[in-house]
Amino acid sequence: MSSPTMAQDSAESTAAAALDAAPVWDGHNDVPIQLRSRVGNVIDGFDFRDTLDTATAGRSAMHSDLVRLREGKVGAQWWSVYVSADLPEPEAVQATVEQIDVTKRLIARYPDDMQLALTADDVEEAMAAGRIASLLGMEGGHSIGSSLAVLRQMYDLGARYMTLTHGKTLSWADSATDAPKHDGLNAFGMDVVREMNRIGMLVDLSHVSEAAMMDALDVAQAPVIFSHSGARAVTGHLRNVPDNVLTRLPANGGIVMVVALPWFITEDLRQHAADRVAEEARLKALYPGLPDTVEAQLAKWDAENRAPVSTISDMADHIDHVRDVAGIDHIGIGGDYDGMPTGPVGMEDVTGYPALFVELAKRGYSQDDLEKISSRNMMRVMRAAEAYVASVASMTPIEYPAGEARDGEE
Repeated sequence: MSSPTMAQDSAESTAAAALDAAPVWDGHNDVPIQLRSRVGNVIDGFDFRDTLDTATAGRSAMHSDLVRLREGKVGAQWWSVYVSADLPEPEAVQATVEQIDVTKRLIARYPDDMQLALTADDVEEAMAAGRIASLLGMEGGHSIGSSLAVLRQMYDLGARYMTLTHGKTLSWADSATDAPKHDGLNAFGMDVVREMNRIGMLVDLSHVSEAAMMDALDVAQAPVIFSHSGARAVTGHLRNVPDNVLTRLPANGGIVMVVALPWFITEDLRQHAADRVAEEARLKALYPGLPDTVEAQLAKWDAENRAPVSTISDMADHIDHVRDVAGIDHIGIGGDYDGMPTGPVGMEDVTGYPALFVELAKRGYSQDDLEKISSRNMMRVMRAAEAYVASVASMTPIEYPAGEARDGEE
């Protein structure tokens, strides 16, 4: 009979072997927007080898740097070139180009540690050389200004996935966290998916409504991804993937890259956050014009209603659920570091991935299973997308008249 110590040692050995063979290919990291907000994209004096000293008044240190990415066994990273969905679309297009530029400049500053990757072969080459394969993903269709021409040019600049929406519904796609306008995607939105498939840009469904997920799956000819989402059956946040979508993933070939953001993976924490919003609204109604009283009463409520703790086990529960519904071939990892206040306890920053894989090994995941989750599933998806591009090489671009508004008409 094995002892708890022997079981722990076995799990650690299995996880370590898996991450040595197939380092983590993470679906979403927000370092680029940190560069914009903290240093205005002026990175000449910015040291990405160690960002532990980046804390400022009211702002915690960054979650990511080269030392900690190595400790976390990250071998490939999708860097999000996110810009705010509140920007007017022409400004969002410019800002996205600026974010692509600063991310490329960051990668180029560390040639021994990072390598720009545009293809699956590039990822393999970088990982084999011991460098972190660095890919670019756009977070939100506002970044293309409702233009397939801009979409194609963003691809030429290096973007290899696009999340169809961020937090706001667009003229062609419904967001998960905004009022719907199209019952999913309108006709132009479906053409966006088709054109992304044709050029080889992965369709990311992490922020879109359930109806938009279904519409995209109806149209997609290549695997889709959810770059940073959980399972809605485990935590009811609308950013997570419902079971009726998970059941369609095997036919499509896509993956859910499970997120580490506590409010998406810990239901008790989500409920606590909702209760706090309700209490704040109640206090404002009781004490109009007395913000100091509201603040004092809310502080009292906080002291009496401590937030639940999010754990590695919670994240593993989401992985279990995606496996149970969609299968082991349809799981990845999408931390969302530097785009949230903190990760779960034990995974507060990018160093936490090995601990997650130990937890999964304890739950009975084999080394082969863990290698699929860490990076092999994402590699399969990217190769499948590239194979589709090769199969439709004679297909012409989808064209719309220049300047024509895409205003939600079906």
